[in-house]
Amino acid sequence: MAIQEKKILICVTGGIAAYKINYLIRDLVKKGAELQVLMTPSAEKFVSKLTLSTLSKKPVFSDFYSENGTWNNHVEFALWADLILIAPCTANTLAKMVHGICDNLVIATYMSAKCPVMIAPAMDLDMYEHPSTKQNLELAEDFGHIIIPAETGELASGLVGQGRMAEPEKISKTIEDFFTSNTISKSLDGKTVLITAGPTYESIDPVRFIGNHSSGKMGFSLAEEAARRGAKVILISGPSSLDISHPNIEIHRVTSAKEMFNEVFKYYEISDIAIASAAVADYAPKEIASEKIKKNDDSLTIELVKNPDILKTMGERKSKQFLVGFALETQNEEENALGKLQKKNLDMIVLNSLRDDGAGFKNDTNKIKIFTENDRKEFALKAKNEVAKDILNVVEQEILK
Repeated sequence: MAIQEKKILICVTGGIAAYKINYLIRDLVKKGAELQVLMTPSAEKFVSKLTLSTLSKKPVFSDFYSENGTWNNHVEFALWADLILIAPCTANTLAKMVHGICDNLVIATYMSAKCPVMIAPAMDLDMYEHPSTKQNLELAEDFGHIIIPAETGELASGLVGQGRMAEPEKISKTIEDFFTSNTISKSLDGKTVLITAGPTYESIDPVRFIGNHSSGKMGFSLAEEAARRGAKVILISGPSSLDISHPNIEIHRVTSAKEMFNEVFKYYEISDIAIASAAVADYAPKEIASEKIKKNDDSLTIELVKNPDILKTMGERKSKQFLVGFALETQNEEENALGKLQKKNLDMIVLNSLRDDGAGFKNDTNKIKIFTENDRKEFALKAKNEVAKDILNVVEQEILK
């Protein structure tokens, strides 16, 4: 694991979101990281040194001098760290960081740092949207710092909007991705990878739709892995609760198959690799009711018409692209997958069967077989982020042939 034995300095500042740091520290320690926690004096009003010390397995410091008069050397803290995380980062601390107002141990340590710095801001929505905060975040990015954007939700003030500190799981994953991306080969550097993900929803009336159970997890995992390998990723996702944050990933949200078709062909020509992992609806209602259909009769007939075949059209328009399709089957799996490989002019197809436990929609795992014109590979059940690595490894092998 890339995060194992990494030295991470966590600086906690005085915001209500400080309570989340307990969970973050526990997760990072479990993953094998070595932690040192510093606090601003105001942070002690929100979370206790005893709790943070117990979880991090090290003393926690908030002042330049300990009670026994020992000097807490901010330079040593800064030089010790492989990464500094400021979380939660209040508007006050952010302003001090970018304008050099050095009046506490956290800021003095930050200003002595030679390592990368991550910032997880947390504040009320009007503070987060204030021009000074936006400017300070831009300055922090100009310094080369990594911003973990605040999320949208209910805030301590009772208002709802952007300003919540990212959840501990998101911060932990961002840290892990950072260390991973700095240790793996940038094998897709200079490549543009187009990925479709998730389901499509085809409206019946203003409140109902035809859809499927795809969560988008496989496509999002592929996007993250391709970005880690240095690719520029264009991710086109149907309705999904998943989110993604990586400087190499550009995400476009769509709803229907027609919308996905239009979005795909805005970017297909500039793509080097295209991976169609979305579960696109084959049919859509011929007519969409303008008002909610009332439950008046014992039966309801909806006339369906074929949606545009995105993958087939990608195959027809293929020039330089290496094109990967997916096949989710319930019977005659291999025969159907190989037929799709030929008929749609694909370079590679990924097969998963709903008859395999742990494979298919919604699961965090998948079990796949990969077919090319002259080869066949079978893989064991794995987490989808590991499956994404297998898929891209085969893509790279095929491109290099």
